[in-house]
Amino acid sequence: MKIVTGGLVLCLLVQFPTAQTLSGREILDRVDQNRIVGQAISVTTMIIHGRSGTRTIQARAWSDGTEKAFVEYLSPAREKGKKMLKLAKQLWIYTPEPNDRIIAISGHLLRQSVMGSDLSYEDMLENDILQDQYEARVLGQETLHDRQCYLLELTARMDNIAYHSRKIWVDSERYLPLKENRYARGGKLLKTTTVHSVFQVDGHWLPKKMTFRDMLSSGGGTEYIIDSLDFKVNIPDYQFTKAALRK
Repeated sequence: MKIVTGGLVLCLLVQFPTAQTLSGREILDRVDQNRIVGQAISVTTMIIHGRSGTRTIQARAWSDGTEKAFVEYLSPAREKGKKMLKLAKQLWIYTPEPNDRIIAISGHLLRQSVMGSDLSYEDMLENDILQDQYEARVLGQETLHDRQCYLLELTARMDNIAYHSRKIWVDSERYLPLKENRYARGGKLLKTTTVHSVFQVDGHWLPKKMTFRDMLSSGGGTEYIIDSLDFKVNIPDYQFTKAALRK
């Protein structure tokens, strides 16, 4: 028994420092590997707790990596048929009758709210590889939702980024951020994200339900729920075109 116990302790002593010595860049790289997938089709629900009440919006989304995304709103009736197309850093929205028009979203319009939610159009565009955008520093470890997490501080590598710095709490086993604070250059807290439940699909740990909160708004936050997600799809190139917006 002494020999077995001693061997177990030795193994733990050997493995524990390895986990502790991961750099911020290595942790962020694992976060990127977990969050970035190929093609996928999802159905999502947004519950927006605004100043004048609560609204629920359901949408179907087609995506291909970090560069392409197409969203079609399914309900409620007043939003049904509206669509959004993302190609790299370009974004268009389509409004059906009576307007029947396509609008390019750029410049100051990117800071506007999406459907009155706590997400901006800038947030919709932010699916790039994090380690390409930010320097990461490990601040320590904390327990969040009974999960051991790395606490990382991210600082922007360039000026043209929506959030100059971030703090993220990364599940040290699943490499999924469970909480995030996003800051302006002057240090003002702009937005928070909290993950309430997770699920695993094809080896990727993803948020099942999360809440976004715009700290400059007086609303009660926006719940974002993934109702279904399918990676085993073959999406035609046509889906990611401006012509598909009017289809």
